[in-house]
Parts: sequence; structure tokens; C-alpha cells
Amino acid sequence: MSFASIKEYISAVKQGLSLQDAVWQFLDRAQKDECNAWIEIDPVLVEREIERVQKNVDLPLYGVPLGVKDNINVKGWHTTCASRLLQGFKPPFTATAVERLRKAGCVVLGKTNLDEFAMGSSTESSTFGPVLNPYDPERVAGGSSGGSACAVSCGEVLVALGSDTGGSVRQPASFCGVVGLRPTYGRVSRFGLVAFASSLDQIGPITLNVEDAKLLFDWMAGVDDRDPTTSGGNDIGLPSGKWRIGVPREYFPDGMDGRIRECVLDIAERIAKELGGNVVSVSLPLTSYGVSVYQVIGMAEASSNLARYDGVRYGWVGEEGGDFHNRIRALRTQGFGGEVRRRIVVGTYVLSAGYYDEYFIRAQKVRRLLRDEFISVFNSVDVLITPTAPTLPFKLGEKVKDPVAMHLSDVFTAPSALAGLPAMSVPGGFLDGLPFGVQIIAPPFGEERLFFVGQRIEEVRHD
Repeated sequence: MSFASIKEYISAVKQGLSLQDAVWQFLDRAQKDECNAWIEIDPVLVEREIERVQKNVDLPLYGVPLGVKDNINVKGWHTTCASRLLQGFKPPFTATAVERLRKAGCVVLGKTNLDEFAMGSSTESSTFGPVLNPYDPERVAGGSSGGSACAVSCGEVLVALGSDTGGSVRQPASFCGVVGLRPTYGRVSRFGLVAFASSLDQIGPITLNVEDAKLLFDWMAGVDDRDPTTSGGNDIGLPSGKWRIGVPREYFPDGMDGRIRECVLDIAERIAKELGGNVVSVSLPLTSYGVSVYQVIGMAEASSNLARYDGVRYGWVGEEGGDFHNRIRALRTQGFGGEVRRRIVVGTYVLSAGYYDEYFIRAQKVRRLLRDEFISVFNSVDVLITPTAPTLPFKLGEKVKDPVAMHLSDVFTAPSALAGLPAMSVPGGFLDGLPFGVQIIAPPFGEERLFFVGQRIEEVRHD
């Protein structure tokens, strides 16, 4: 059952395979994990989950094993954000997205590994060690949701949740050969997601196929009174005429892997032909500012959000001794890893007097212009197709000491995140035995278009 679809899994369980046996198939594989995809697996809690859902076999997601990124709260389980600072912390509540999936029948299998506080593009900044790529253990699984993407790819869990701030669901999905969806900002509640950058963060599903991503999204989405940024807007649906597949020139630069460029362009042409439409070349020149703007805004909001970790209210308390200020300084120095400390320092700098207008406000203005540019382009196309990442999965340690190179892993995913748009990575095939992803970007509330085009890509991928 490890690589079944949700429908196949539920059908098997209802036709004779016991739910306990089905779930334990995944649990056994997860406990033998060789890629370091998991932070916490607790068979006792899993048994309680099984007992909970066995009472109602008519649940739409009956017994579906679910992995949860360890920056998303689940009552009874630890939430560490892969950081020393939160060791031992158990939240008193469950995130809305998880609770909705549990009510639909999902069984939480465990908490997955990630970059510390979701800050990274390779899951190498985790206190628990890096996640290894399921196709080559000498390469990264992507980040920051590398554990969730890897666990699904390895058949250790049927579906998983990740969080996407600037590409943290889509990029690891590309590197691990699975589907990763970032919904329109506000369509899925952030309640219970540990905040990194509040104006960017979104929870999204990671699955083996597009249909399963749609099933999870349909149950997760909707207004939540505990998150005022959620929206109940209706999906815009499919276009009424011929499909216009947009290919933005800035997403196919000379510096990227040329083989990925050619494969993605070929897939775009084949999709357009199959849908009876055409490929439209478009331009999004502000894309070149995307990563820079994302870093300024993301680090500024991270600096503000992470100020709450003081060792007083929850998590690691640090070493005793010293006055209050010295103790807090030592706690945060010892508790946060290097990547998180760097982002806090930079974020504090761009928010400081004399630099707030020059950096943070200017970045917000460019962000608005970038969103306007996307919306304008969607007047002439129905969806955009781009590569998810400019490279295949890179070697472990290759970019750890080069933050700029690491950030450029998100060059194709950060702009749409800044604009609050829905986007999804779908496996495009393999090159040198390694997976690459095709990214689909839609207008706001255009998830139905992502699913429709994504299923077409599954049919023409380069295997």
C-alpha cells in the first residue's frame, strides 16, 4: 500500500485489509527510515489515532496515514521546529489544517524533519541532521519541508503536510519527485503553524499524485475564525475558451540547467496541444527582484516572530545563572542555529531606525508591483508553467556556506509566494536518475486550474 493513491488505499481497507495492518505497513517503513525524514514517531499515539477513526468507516479519508511537518502543532506530539530552543515542547492545541484532516479520517503517523524554524532550502539546518534525498543519499531532499517530501517519496507515509513561505513545499517536492501544493494565501488557515513570515506562510499538502493533493486541499481549505487572514472566496474555475499556457521568459534563463529548461518547455507545448490551446510567451521582469524582496520581508518578519522565544514560557530554558539580559542572550545564542541567528540579525537590521524605509518599506512596494505584474499577465494567459527549481538536487554541503547560492534555489518559487498566488510542483520526470519538477502558477483562487493542468502533466512527464 506504500505507493497507493488515497482512493486505492481506502478501497483496500474497506474491502478486507484491516486498518491497523494498513497503517502499520507505513509505520514499519517509517521506523526503518534511512533518510532521516522523521523527528518523532510514536506507535502508542498512532494506535490511539487508529482507535479514534475505526469508529466511523464512512469517513472520507478513512485511516489515511498523514505526516506532519514539525512546525505544525498536533496536540500530544512534540513541536520542535527542528530547533534546540523548542526541545521538549508539546503544544496544547492542534493546527486547524491538521484537525480538519483528522476529522475527515486521517491518522497522524508522526512529525517530519525540516530546516530549523523552516529557514532553509535543503533541510541541512535541522538540529536533528539533514534529510537525505531518496534517489541519491549524497544529495539534499530540498527544504524546508524536506522530511515531508522525502517520507512521501519513500512510501513511509501516504500523504504529508508542509509549510511554504518562499517555496518550502514546492522545491522539496521537485527534488523528491512528488507533488507539492502552495494554496492561495489565506485559503488554508495558519492557526497552529509556528510563524516564520506571517504574510507569506501557507500550509500545503505533499502527495504522490495530483488527485490526492486536491482531496487534502478540499478538506483543509476554508475560513477559520482563529486566523483572520483566511478567506472563503470561491475558486475561479477553469477557463471558458481555449487554454492559454503562459511561459514567462525570465523563468528560463541561460544560467539554469539547460536540460530542465528544454523538458519544461516541451511539456508546456504538449499540454497546450492536448488542451487544444496554445503557448503564450510572456514577460515578468520584476521576477529578478523576487528573491531579494523575499529575503528582506521574510527576515524582517522572522526577526519579529522569533522574538517570543525567551526560555520563560515554553521550550528549552537554557543554562542557569547571570542576570536576565545575559541569560536571554545566552539562551538565544545557544538555542538557535547559525542560519536562524543570521536571519534574525539581518531582519532586525532592516527594521531598525534609519533602514526601515530604505529596505523594508521599499521591499513592500516592490512586492505590490510584482503582484500587479502577475495579475496583469493573467489577463492574457490562464496559467503559467515554469521549472520549479533551476537545478537538480544538489550535493549535501554544497551550498551550506554560500547563503546567496542557497537562496537562489527559490528563484522560481519566491515571486509567486510574494504575490500570494496558488502554485504547485508536479513531477516532470528524471534526468540522470534524479527528479525535477514542473511548476504551475494560477491566478488567485485558481487551484482548480492547477489540479486540471497538473493531471495533464502527469500524463506527459519525461520518464
